[in-house]
Amino acid sequence: MKEAVSLTGLLAKRRFGPYFATQFFGAFNDNVFRQALILLITSGVVTQVAPNTLNNVALGLFILPFFLFSALAGQFADKYEKGMLIRRLKLVEVGIMLIAAIGFYFDAVYFLLAILFLMGLQSTCFGPLKYSIMPQHLAETELVAGNALVQQGTYVAILLGSISGVVLNAPGAASWWGPVAVVTIAVLGYLSARSIPAAPAADPNVRINWNIFSETKRVMGHAREVKSVWYCVLGVSWFWFLGAAYTTQLKVYVDDYLIGSEMVYALLLSVFSIAIGLGSVLCEKLSGKSVEIGLVPIGSLGLSLFGIDLYFSYQALTMPVEGVQTVAQFLGSAGGWRVVADFAGIGIFGGFYIVPLFSFIQWRTRKSHLSRVIAACNVLNALFMVGSAVAGIVIVGLLDWSIPTFFLVLALANLLVAFYIYRKVPEFMIRFIIWMLTKVMYRVRREGLENIPQEGPCVLVCNHVSYVDALLIGGSVQRPVRFVMQQQIYNAPVMNYIFRTGRAIPIDSKTRQPQVYEQAFERIRAELDEGNVVCIFPEGKLTLDGEIAEFKNGIEKIIGDRPVPVVPMALQGLWGSAFSHKDGRALTKRPRRMRARVALVVAPAWPAEQVTAAGLEQAVRGLRGDLR
Repeated sequence: MKEAVSLTGLLAKRRFGPYFATQFFGAFNDNVFRQALILLITSGVVTQVAPNTLNNVALGLFILPFFLFSALAGQFADKYEKGMLIRRLKLVEVGIMLIAAIGFYFDAVYFLLAILFLMGLQSTCFGPLKYSIMPQHLAETELVAGNALVQQGTYVAILLGSISGVVLNAPGAASWWGPVAVVTIAVLGYLSARSIPAAPAADPNVRINWNIFSETKRVMGHAREVKSVWYCVLGVSWFWFLGAAYTTQLKVYVDDYLIGSEMVYALLLSVFSIAIGLGSVLCEKLSGKSVEIGLVPIGSLGLSLFGIDLYFSYQALTMPVEGVQTVAQFLGSAGGWRVVADFAGIGIFGGFYIVPLFSFIQWRTRKSHLSRVIAACNVLNALFMVGSAVAGIVIVGLLDWSIPTFFLVLALANLLVAFYIYRKVPEFMIRFIIWMLTKVMYRVRREGLENIPQEGPCVLVCNHVSYVDALLIGGSVQRPVRFVMQQQIYNAPVMNYIFRTGRAIPIDSKTRQPQVYEQAFERIRAELDEGNVVCIFPEGKLTLDGEIAEFKNGIEKIIGDRPVPVVPMALQGLWGSAFSHKDGRALTKRPRRMRARVALVVAPAWPAEQVTAAGLEQAVRGLRGDLR
């Protein structure tokens, strides 16, 4: 098992540092090249075609390979060792940049457009490798940290690459600076890739289907296998739609609506890019080293709130009487800082949104198909980016709405998309509620979670102290847990929605409701047969005095039918909370304090042949100790 390390410590590890540098140099070089090409196009070298038309052609040529070849790239990434593929692709990049250097030397715009298509093809092949190699080199508790660093590095690379592309090709710069730079960066990327450890093939038996159309349809099918993964893929693509819309319209927004200089544009672009990186890192801190999709709704809400405020902050701006605003004038005018804060907020909450989605896709997808699912995601990303451009053309161009109004439309559309996704996959909102509970109301200490099997069926047994026991356990255990709970608790107002959505299993006594009792055991057997985790509270009811009651023999019946490992665990510190029966009926008392300290302690799994109700009761008593 890989030893989990800190966010910064991860960069020093050979299993991540060289990979991070490789993808950073790749994104950096893409943007140096593209910015240099844009400047060459707008310099007037080509007079037969309008610069704006050529810029759109350039964007189309870069995106086109993602539509055509992502499915093929996903197959290769799953079939072969990934470290070797990355090194070969980076070597190809060196060759492409050597040829591009000749094109820049002779100002050969059309030749460079063909090179841009090849760069798009190289990026298409690298995409599935970029995200599918991470779960092979990182511990599960490091996935969020790895994705946070990659997102931060990517957006910083985009920003630095765009700035460097301008500087290296600005008037007065030597003609050889740009060509030498793109070749040098490509070589640095290749040298970094040489240190990436081997990542064995996920599915060596893949038979390459060279029909790009039928294979694209097939990889889309792989992405749809797990419902929650599919909607995460859609969520990622929607983020690309938003990001492309904001960055595409930003220059015109600054020129025509803020009446700002080039430096004002650079300021807002920098704030937006750096804020996404900052949000990604903050997301890792708030996730607590776990894949926490409960942060995605927070990201959605923040994206919309700051997007809506961006519309109103523009209304508060003071415009210059003549000329364009410098950065100092812009920040000194009424509303200037508010616009900056809005772009920063969109970026930060964008990080909250995108990092858990990517991490969840890597975590929940079948490992043998991960590269192909990432390939499907890349196809949709490209499609949504084109859709973003079309939306801008229709709303700003044909309908003649202002860009601030377009930003408002984006923010409102984001709310509709969020509502649609969270209605289709309630797990997002359930995890959000659990995250709020475990982060706002309680400080949860967790011990021994590594004792819960990473895969395969098992049963968790725990003491039963409060109405939120299941939520605290569910928020701590990374695998989805099916809770068996007293029907009265299952039917509690508000909680019922959470338990029902989480596929909890209601149970009642055999004498009172024999049908419910039998149905519960049928469900338990079915869940274990599917390889899931089932959690039961063998006391059968909430404690009325804070002590652990006798464990019923239902656990013996379960293991007798399905001999699977049993993991004892204990909750500490919940007795006396508003959700327990101390000092009166639960849910009728005000909380004693916020951020109360509680703990979940997990013991090693018991083999099925050792399981007895009495033995598990003693084990749980020992885990709980004197802390009720």
